[in-house]
Amino acid sequence: MASKWIFWLLVIWIIAEATLLYIQPQWLADAAGWRRVAITAGAVIVPGGLLYILYMSVVRPISAVNSGMDLVRAQDFNSRLVKVGQRDADRLVGMFNRIIDRLKEERLHSIEQEHFLQLLIKTSPVGIMILDFDGRISLVNPAMTRYLDAKESSDITGLELNNLKSEVAAAISATPQRTSRTLRISDTNIMRISRLDFMEKGFSRPYVLVESLTDEVMRAEKEAYGKVIRLIAHEVNNTMAGVKSILETLSSILEEQDLVEAIDSCNDRCGSMSEFITAYADVVKIPQAKLQTMDIANRIASLMPFLEGLAGSSATVRLTVSTSAPPLAMIDPVLFEQTIVNIVKNSKESIESTGRHGNITITVTDSPVAVTVTDNGAGITPEASGHIFSPFFSTKRGGQGLGLMMVGDILRKHGCRFSLRTDNRSGLTSFKIDFPNANQALTASAGQAIPSSDASAFSSDALG
Repeated sequence: MASKWIFWLLVIWIIAEATLLYIQPQWLADAAGWRRVAITAGAVIVPGGLLYILYMSVVRPISAVNSGMDLVRAQDFNSRLVKVGQRDADRLVGMFNRIIDRLKEERLHSIEQEHFLQLLIKTSPVGIMILDFDGRISLVNPAMTRYLDAKESSDITGLELNNLKSEVAAAISATPQRTSRTLRISDTNIMRISRLDFMEKGFSRPYVLVESLTDEVMRAEKEAYGKVIRLIAHEVNNTMAGVKSILETLSSILEEQDLVEAIDSCNDRCGSMSEFITAYADVVKIPQAKLQTMDIANRIASLMPFLEGLAGSSATVRLTVSTSAPPLAMIDPVLFEQTIVNIVKNSKESIESTGRHGNITITVTDSPVAVTVTDNGAGITPEASGHIFSPFFSTKRGGQGLGLMMVGDILRKHGCRFSLRTDNRSGLTSFKIDFPNANQALTASAGQAIPSSDASAFSSDALG
């Protein structure tokens, strides 16, 4: 700042001396006047030279530095400073331009990294939530939005976890900070929830990770019980085949009627045992779903006579379609029908346990496309709700625990989300199936019908 004042004072001095020369022309009349002119001219030329030196060595470099500061302040990393012709100043300008180039590179790298991280967070199957310092949701990715049963992230941004009605939100709230735990959410979803934190501006800021382990756990369970079942079925069937052969031989050579009847009874029991163990083995042979675009409501409507006969006098079965357009989804028609039959049969048996006539309502909706089977049967206890889709678990006396396991496997092959819950207020039990591939069905071409021989013929009596 002082150099600028000196510079301008010199400018004023030069202007004053030049003006004095201009307004005193009589000085040129004698030798003394010429001396005064020479002195005055010297007083103009010398400060002028100093002025130029001052400008080039001080004022111009300072102006360049100020311009550079303005560029940095405005975050303009595309402009560069021009050299001023003074060695020290040019070194400073060169260093500044190199700093600007480095800042530009770092900024571009930072922008690219941020874009990649945002893309990674957006497409990640792991639910990610960042909370502010007051515990309110400030950021969620699409996966977490789905886990919290919200349509858009904006619907839950700014809210506290306690304000959400999602079971996942309640599980997150119950998870201590800086810990991870794995638990079963509702009926089908197995989640790993991690509540951690990171440092921002010197303060600890919390974030949450939610990872679905359902497919991995179900796949591991199925592989484990599949091996056990196949091994048991192999050994039992081999043994039963030998025993049946011996019993048939004895029955043909013996003449005593009572003994023949006893042998025949044992033979029949061996056959029943073989069929029983084979039923377990067949469960692990569910084929891959051959998906095709179908109207779910029409498919269920064509099945209604059979479902009404299945319910018999125990319950009234009704179909309700609440859609503005055909509810299209990608399904395997044979496997889907088997699923509906087993769910309705389960509802019927739940109603029969109450000893009264009941109602079974099948509701088809869109936005999103979903099927809900509701009954007023005995319902599901809280103790059983976490195990109903587990292998060999059954609440029915003599149940094998295969039916819901098979239904869950079929629905997972369709990519469906499903749940089975009893509403404590109304007492109604609902099995809800959501079809996430419904949008694809709107544009997909109709597939080839699969032959009935290609689909497994599962018995509805296997429902556990």
